Amino acid sequence: MIRIHKLMATSLGIGYIGKGGGTVAAAVTAVCWYLALAGSAISDIWPLVFTIAVTLLGVWSGTAVEPYWGKDDKKVVIDEVAGMCFSLLFIPVTYGYILAGLVLFRFFDIRKPLLIRRTEQLPGGWGVMMDDVIAGLYTNLLLQIAYHSNLFGG
Repeated sequence: MIRIHKLMATSLGIGYIGKGGGTVAAAVTAVCWYLALAGSAISDIWPLVFTIAVTLLGVWSGTAVEPYWGKDDKKVVIDEVAGMCFSLLFIPVTYGYILAGLVLFRFFDIRKPLLIRRTEQLPGGWGVMMDDVIAGLYTNLLLQIAYHSNLFGG
């Protein structure tokens, strides 16, 4: 079972890249989000369900791999996948919004402003996931403001 958790925690092996693995995981998520949703008639509920499922899977797998790799090891990148998904929820699926979402999410995830860093203190997989979830929510808030201001023509 631990091999499955390692596979999930590394987002199908992306986490083994090493330095920059989080950025790669977020970029791959952005590309997949675009390919899956651009021009589709999928209801907004399915991306939300997917995002919540990835987050819960990340909490579970993050907790499972912690005894092997330590607290929030760099190989664990499922948190970036979840955070990127939160960033893009209910946002038009256009190049502009996806790229802005990626840049903003990585900014919030790396810099951890506005009390984001405090969530890393949560136990187990919750501490792994919540800083990225909050970074994604901050990103989403800014993208919502941009959308409602018609900043990217969406």
